[in-house]
Amino acid sequence: MITGKTKLLGVIGHPVEHSLSPIMHGAAIAHLGVDYVYIPLPVKPEDLKQAVDGFAVIGLQGFNITIPHKQAILPLLAEVSSIARAVGAVNTVWRTETGWNGTNTDVEGFLSPLQELGRDWTQANVVVLGNGGAARAVVAGCAQLGCAEIQVVGRDDQKLENFLHSWMNSSLSVNLQVHTWNNLPELLPDTTLLVNTTPIGMSPHLDRSPLNPSEVELLSADVIAYDLIYTPRPTLFLQQAKQRGAIAIDGLEMLIQQGAAALKIWLQQPVPVEVMRQSLQEHLGEGVGKNKD
Repeated sequence: MITGKTKLLGVIGHPVEHSLSPIMHGAAIAHLGVDYVYIPLPVKPEDLKQAVDGFAVIGLQGFNITIPHKQAILPLLAEVSSIARAVGAVNTVWRTETGWNGTNTDVEGFLSPLQELGRDWTQANVVVLGNGGAARAVVAGCAQLGCAEIQVVGRDDQKLENFLHSWMNSSLSVNLQVHTWNNLPELLPDTTLLVNTTPIGMSPHLDRSPLNPSEVELLSADVIAYDLIYTPRPTLFLQQAKQRGAIAIDGLEMLIQQGAAALKIWLQQPVPVEVMRQSLQEHLGEGVGKNKD
C-alpha cells in the first residue's frame, strides 16, 4: 500500500517501458515489507538535468539508469565511484546530504556468475565482441578478475582506437588490445572467455549470431561463452557454444545481480536475490528455479 510516507525509487531511460527492473525490485520490496515503491520514469535526453533536479525536489531516494543516460548523468552527480569513473558510465544513483552519488553495478552483475565458477582467471584470454557501453563494463570486470589478456573486437577502426585510448589513464590495470572483426578467427582458438556485448541475436533477429558456423568451429571445448542478451534464452550464439561443449551464461543473472547490488545500496540491508530471480523467470515464462547454464 502506497501512503504519504512511502519512499520512491525508480529507473530512468528513453524508452523505459521495456525495463524489467520494476518487476524484480517490486518483488524484493514486497518480500522485505519495506515502505518503498519502484517505478519506471521516462526521461528524454534533453530533459535529463531538469528531471534530476526534480527528483531531488520530490524526495526520490535513488534510481537506476538505462540507455541513453548512463554517461550523460555523470556531470550532474556530486560524487562518482572509482569503478564508474573507470567504466565511464553510471547505472545506480542515490541521495546524500551533498547531492546525488553514482556508481556502476553492471560490473558486479557481470562478474557474479563468473565468480561462481571458482576459476583462476590470471591466465585467461578474454575476447569481447563489441565496443560500446556494455563492453566497457565487461572490460572493467575482467580487469578486476585479473585476466591476462582482453581482446576487444569491433567493426570501426576509429571507435576501436578511441575505446583503447580511453583506458590509458584508467585506475584499473587493463592489458587491452583491439581488433577489427576480420581478425576474430585468429583470436578464437585461444579464447578462455568469449563475451557478446552486441545486440546480435536479440529479438526480432532470433536467427542471428555474432559468430558464423566456421568461427564456431574454432572454439575450444572448454571455452566459457557469455551473452549479455537475456531474451531469448538461449540465444543462437549460446546454442552454438553449447554444441561445442562450452559453459554457457546468459545475461539474466547479470541483470538480477546488478539490480540486487543497487537495491542493497538504497535499502542498506541484505536483499532477497532469489525472489528477484524467480520474479523475472516467472515473468519470462520459465517457472521457478535458477538457470544452471
